[in-house]
Amino acid sequence: MGSFGTNVSSAISFTLTGFPEMEGLQHWLTVLLLLLYAISILGNILILFIIKEEQSLHQPMYYFLSLLSVNDLGVSFSTLPTVLAALCFHTPETAFDACLTQMFFIHFFSWTESGILLAMSFDRYVAICNPLRYSSVLTDIRVAHMGISIIIRSFCMVFPLPFLLKRLPFCKANVLTHSYCLHPDLIRLPCGDTTINSMYGLFIVISAFGVDSVLILISYVLILRSVLAIASQEERLKTLNTCVSHICAVLIFYVPMVSVSMVHRFRKHAPEYVHKFMSLVYLFVPPMLNPIIYSIKTKEIRKRLYKMFLKTKL
Repeated sequence: MGSFGTNVSSAISFTLTGFPEMEGLQHWLTVLLLLLYAISILGNILILFIIKEEQSLHQPMYYFLSLLSVNDLGVSFSTLPTVLAALCFHTPETAFDACLTQMFFIHFFSWTESGILLAMSFDRYVAICNPLRYSSVLTDIRVAHMGISIIIRSFCMVFPLPFLLKRLPFCKANVLTHSYCLHPDLIRLPCGDTTINSMYGLFIVISAFGVDSVLILISYVLILRSVLAIASQEERLKTLNTCVSHICAVLIFYVPMVSVSMVHRFRKHAPEYVHKFMSLVYLFVPPMLNPIIYSIKTKEIRKRLYKMFLKTKL
């Protein structure tokens, strides 16, 4: 029976949807999404180029920023094929295995981003609370080990999801809510019992996103305690300013992520456009805003951008 279910699942396909409830605005929404893609991809490539070229940026904080930019590119390229197919080329059908593959990479990069943001909060904690030990604690080797650990953890978390779905029979109209494949969307479709899928999904959300967010919060409590011990108000503000970019990155990632998870689990009967809007914010906004935030708030990156702009004018 398990083999039969797998064969049936492999033979089916899913229909991706755009914005049928906003038919009059669909062309403008498509243009907006393509613009967000362009900003995300070009912005993150630019961040990587600047960090590679600028020797002064070869330090742990910017290594983690490089990881974040690579991860944001991964998020963008994971959703791009089906978004283009569904909205621009009007070919919304996608094969079962292709959909599971896309789902794997979307969630893999999401979990990886959470781990990178946690590593960046640890970087800020060491830099502010133990500045004399910064170079000895965050060596290049240790940063590399942290990056590899984040990737392995994300892979192990997401790896069971496609197999848990492949064991289920699909006999309904396999129409997805979005123009890409997400696990909360896919577990609505099987005819069989999806309790295990739902419980495992909730488990990894709590054990990864939940633990990461709590540890990030703890790191900032410790940072704030250390900052308040500084006598000069000017020095306090200067120190806190080094954390602003990371705090913004944390908020634009976790707030939409928690919102989309809660909507899928506890507001299943909400209008379809609510699910779509929350999902778009979750997947499209962080990769677009991260390079903008770090370009504006990081003096070294801002200087390099200014130099590049002057050269193009000359």
